[in-house]
Amino acid sequence: MTRLIPTALAALGLTASTLFAADNSYPEPQPIGSDLPHFELPGVDGKTYTPDSFTDAELLCIVFTSNHCPTARRYEERLIQLTADYGPKGVAVVAINPNNADAVRLDELAYTDVGDSFGEMVIRAEHAGFNFPYLDDGPTQKVARVFGPVATPHVFIYDRDRKLAFQGRIDDAELPQYIKDHTTRNALDSLLAGDTPAITTTRVFGCSVKWAEKAEGYNKIWAERLKEEPVTLAHASAAELVALRENQDSGKVRLINVWATWCGPCVTEFPDLVDLNVTFRGRDFEMVTVAAEYPKMEAKALRFLEGQHASMRNYIFGDTDKYANIEAIDPEWNGALPHTLIVDHHGEVIYRHTGILDFIEVRRALLPALDAITLWLVTATNPPQPTPNATAAGLRSAAVR
Repeated sequence: MTRLIPTALAALGLTASTLFAADNSYPEPQPIGSDLPHFELPGVDGKTYTPDSFTDAELLCIVFTSNHCPTARRYEERLIQLTADYGPKGVAVVAINPNNADAVRLDELAYTDVGDSFGEMVIRAEHAGFNFPYLDDGPTQKVARVFGPVATPHVFIYDRDRKLAFQGRIDDAELPQYIKDHTTRNALDSLLAGDTPAITTTRVFGCSVKWAEKAEGYNKIWAERLKEEPVTLAHASAAELVALRENQDSGKVRLINVWATWCGPCVTEFPDLVDLNVTFRGRDFEMVTVAAEYPKMEAKALRFLEGQHASMRNYIFGDTDKYANIEAIDPEWNGALPHTLIVDHHGEVIYRHTGILDFIEVRRALLPALDAITLWLVTATNPPQPTPNATAAGLRSAAVR
């Protein structure tokens, strides 16, 4: 747990009692045998769903999941397949996002292309090809507080009488090659056969539900501390710019953004670049900005960077030969600003764009490159620690254009 400084709490108008007031109010999962709670939630398809939307279903399988959680993302394909396999058997699969989008910190988005807002849910559902309703409870979390999910994903299965017959995990391993028990499928099979599932309750493993009060507690303190990080600006010669682009020694995926204080699009998108750096810097990622300014503009460029709280690695042209510097940064660059490169840890340019960035596109370029050098998407030849007995504690941890 992060140590809290009393003066920081006071400056934010918080006290220990207000910060931790909700710790004991997080809901417990519904007991087996409970009635299906009422809900009325918007879906990404523009419809509003209630329990009456599923009256024809023999069983109702509600899965609390989210966009940002890497564990939840791992199960998306399995949920799509579950829906395809059990829909014809009379099972309605429904996904609900319980997370308050404002309670998800930037650094909790390091394994996803989108966050947990409704608009981003629409993007994820279309991109991933969801074949089930995806509903949003994040703004109020009233439904989640009744069901009681503790992490994403978390399954609740209701029988024909809409009594809770199972709650818990989808299966016992994030990585498919380690699955020993298809827990949700086994429960559905038993219920469809008229039997009681052999297992009715399990632990779940994934990212903890992001309750709204987190946005006003830990997250506010965390955001204030970001503003205290030092901001620096150094001169870079053409040779140093070449080395940055070649990326032979960092062992990281490097994003290089070239900007200028007088460039309107550069200034407009810069706050999003700062956010992107905060999001991914905990992984094998490095952001480098290069101010395409004469060295005498250093003070002005630094003032801008300080105003943006830009604590990434920042450079300014070290001499007045801008064309040599353009060639050094990217021989394929025409010189227009802003200009961005993503270079993988082998030194290959995997993304190149001149102009305002599409940050979802940027994230989708970054994620495979980062996954290639982290332990998250390992294969059976380099396995992670087993997860079946873990509790519900949250995980914290592109083509060239």
